[in-house]
Amino acid sequence: MSQSPSPRELANAVRFLAMDAVQQANSGHPGAPMGMADFAQVVWCDFMKHNPTNPAWWDRDRLVLSGGHASMLLYAMLHLSGYDLSLDDIKNFRQLHSRTPGHPEYGLTPGVETTTGPLGQGICNAVGFALAEKILAATYNRPGHPVVDHNTYCFLGDGDLMEGISHEACSLAGTLKLGKLIALWDDNRISIEGNVDEWFADDTAKRFEAYGWHVVACVDGHDAEAVRQAVAAAKAETERPSIICCRTEIGHGAPTVCGSERCHGSPLGAEEIEKARENLGWPHEPFHVPDALYAGWDLREKGAQTEASWDQAWAAYAKEFPELAEEFARRMRGELPANWEEESGKFIAGVRDAAEDKATRKASQAALNGYGPLLPELLGGSADLAGSNGTLWSGSKHITPNDAAGNNMRYGVREFAMGAIMNALTLHGGFIPFGGTFLVFSDYMRNAMRLAALMELRTIYVLTHDSIGVGEDGPTHQPVEHVSSLRIMPNMDVWRPCDTVETAVAWKCAIESEKTPSSLVLSRQGLPFMQRNAEQVENIVKGGYILRDAEDGNPEAIIIATGSEVSLAMSAADALARKGRSVRVVSMPCADRFDQQDDAYKLQVLPAEVEARVAVEAGSTGLWFKYVGGKGTVIGMDRYGESAPGKTLFEFFGFTVDNVVEAVESVLGE
Repeated sequence: MSQSPSPRELANAVRFLAMDAVQQANSGHPGAPMGMADFAQVVWCDFMKHNPTNPAWWDRDRLVLSGGHASMLLYAMLHLSGYDLSLDDIKNFRQLHSRTPGHPEYGLTPGVETTTGPLGQGICNAVGFALAEKILAATYNRPGHPVVDHNTYCFLGDGDLMEGISHEACSLAGTLKLGKLIALWDDNRISIEGNVDEWFADDTAKRFEAYGWHVVACVDGHDAEAVRQAVAAAKAETERPSIICCRTEIGHGAPTVCGSERCHGSPLGAEEIEKARENLGWPHEPFHVPDALYAGWDLREKGAQTEASWDQAWAAYAKEFPELAEEFARRMRGELPANWEEESGKFIAGVRDAAEDKATRKASQAALNGYGPLLPELLGGSADLAGSNGTLWSGSKHITPNDAAGNNMRYGVREFAMGAIMNALTLHGGFIPFGGTFLVFSDYMRNAMRLAALMELRTIYVLTHDSIGVGEDGPTHQPVEHVSSLRIMPNMDVWRPCDTVETAVAWKCAIESEKTPSSLVLSRQGLPFMQRNAEQVENIVKGGYILRDAEDGNPEAIIIATGSEVSLAMSAADALARKGRSVRVVSMPCADRFDQQDDAYKLQVLPAEVEARVAVEAGSTGLWFKYVGGKGTVIGMDRYGESAPGKTLFEFFGFTVDNVVEAVESVLGE
């Protein structure tokens, strides 16, 4: 080995750590890290601005490994360059509670910017990171003070490009001129089933040219100098995102299986690894990296110097623009403004006093008008449905390709990309993003929503047209199962408010929910205002509360309802009262929050001795049986809807006062 390791020698350290870790775990994907090691080393060591001793530095470059199955590539680079990831962590690859799991997971491994498992999500996250940088730079930078100035790099493969979500996001990236986004395509022509030529014959270069990207085609991904020139050209292009097409060989260096699917998703085997050691001139034992290579990889001093230089620039900026600096820093720390609690409380009190009948999608828009001026970090958007979703508020300013200093994204008809981009906006720091679509279309971004829940991100989904109340559009647009399907997602708060007050509280909770995404499920049709006392308003945050009680506080039956069905429950309780029945109505806008309360509160709202219970919701019934118990019943929708006016449909499917009264009397034994 030469005194100064060559790029190929540095890359080989990654290759063999990947081979050895996968072999020891007897599980994993060695081929992609081996094929990508050469171009990854050039990007990581020669171009990226990052500090291993402070992975959370605000102005670092971001790297997204979109093909998360190649996780050992990233883990090896993190370890070698001085991040807090030990050789023991590398040896513990894919084991229980390991810091090196099978796919990169945000919050678990220092230096991992986002969780990448499902293919296509990562490139969309990269678009979101680049978008975040562009917006913050346009908002806060001042002449001579570029305190927001970093690039986003993404390594992606054929599988990422085959997934449709990549089209959605990359099309948008080109339109928005995200010039600091640089993607490197690992063009090895191999996926699990073999050579992709028979099922992936796209001209990728022309595809990205059509999006408006800068394309650097036909780069030898194993030639460090060729890669270096390509990345330099991409960095020099600031008006367009760039994709560098790196032709590589999967499993490069393993003489028997390289270039084939045989090294994609399984260990190479001891014999093949020995052949690779001979082939690449690596005479070292498993997991051994010579000191000279560690020294060649070590980026701690370089990173610390780079951050220190930025610190000086930041200090000069903060001195000249103290208010801007204070706001930017608060946003990047993820803290709400000092006056948030007081002002949001005043807004909710005002909503209660106004006592307006209103569709909850309109109440949501009103909440944005109330909270928006307090929160410059709120970044809204909609998948081409802003007028219907109510995601535009009085202070909305559209983000455009030539003016990114705004707070509203027009995502176009791209629900899937919208969800993934919102995740990256949150991960980047400085934003609380919300995005709107019809509830029935949440299916399109469900995977991104799941990843938000998995990563514990504060993202907010505005999901309107929440039931058969959609009406004439028919069953294709009437969400029946969607609320329940979102409720079973771990760490997702699903709010289905019944009026303006519950909607305002739901928004406040979503904004304050630092580690849980929120789905706000909202009605198309107008809903009546519900009178409440101060204690009831306070209890909304608990997810379920007593909206109406028996006169003596000892009900013989309980009706539980959400959203548009709460007013129905109240009317049924009135009818039952006229019959001499004492009935409690429980509004449960967020079952997830209610389930988190202590047993004392839950039993106060739903006392065990009251077994006569009826739940009412215009959606799937299954999840409600845990609240109504074995003697209760549920009025809901376990079939698809029909095309007719909403009022007609509610009557046809049994959402009437008479039917609820009959159900209560039935569970009471009458």
